[in-house]
Amino acid sequence: MARIQIITIIISLLFVLYIARLIVKGKLREEYSIVWCVCTLILVVFSFWRGGLEVMSRLFGVYEAPNLVFTACIFAILVYLLHLSVVASKLHKQNKQMAQDIALLKEKIYGGSSN
Repeated sequence: MARIQIITIIISLLFVLYIARLIVKGKLREEYSIVWCVCTLILVVFSFWRGGLEVMSRLFGVYEAPNLVFTACIFAILVYLLHLSVVASKLHKQNKQMAQDIALLKEKIYGGSSN
C-alpha cells in the first residue's frame, strides 16, 4: 500500500471522528453530518481501490479521471447549496411569522400603548 493511501485513510478516519465529536457537542446536526460522512466514505473507498477512479471515469465516459472528480465535486456543491438555500428560505419565513406573532401579542398585552 502506498504512503499516500495510508495518509489519506488516516486523515479520513480522523475526519469522521471529528464529525462525531461535533455532533456530540451539538455543533453539527446529524442531517448535515451525513453528507460529510458519505464524502469521507467515498474518499476511503478510492484510497483502498487505486484503479477505482479510472474504472468510474470509463463507466461515465469521462476521458480523464481527474475531470470526473472535479465534475462530481461541483455537482455535489451545487446540490448542497440548493439544500442550504431551501433551509435558509424556510428559516426566513418562520422568522417573519414569529416577528408578526410577537407584534400581535405585544399589541394584545399592551393594548395599543407604544413600548
